[in-house]
Amino acid sequence: MADHNQISGTIVDAAYRLHTGLGPGLLESVYEAVLARDLARRGLDVERQKAVPIDYDGLHFDEGFRVDLLVEGLVVVELKSVEKLAPVHSKQLLTYLRLLDCRLGLLLNFGAPLMKDGIHRIVNNLNQ
Repeated sequence: MADHNQISGTIVDAAYRLHTGLGPGLLESVYEAVLARDLARRGLDVERQKAVPIDYDGLHFDEGFRVDLLVEGLVVVELKSVEKLAPVHSKQLLTYLRLLDCRLGLLLNFGAPLMKDGIHRIVNNLNQ
């Protein structure tokens, strides 16, 4: 499964079912573990807490940051469990997308009362 839209649709469906089953407000780590397992059961390749190196101004950082989930090597998933997202959350995900050279990311806030209000699709406008 290599289509960004199919992958993101599967992720959104799994997130919706997870939010419906567990409800809002648990720790982010709980949602991450359960979502990763569910996506793997659906046949997707999922990497949790993937360390991503950064090279900047002659310096190399082996673990510049960690993405919550990288699905099929194509879609970055950033999970939150907060009452309300801040603008910095979208900027954080966009930075991850740029550094990983990925096109699509999903910002999922499991703290939202309704999951539909907690799903944000972020696109990196790469010149491809």
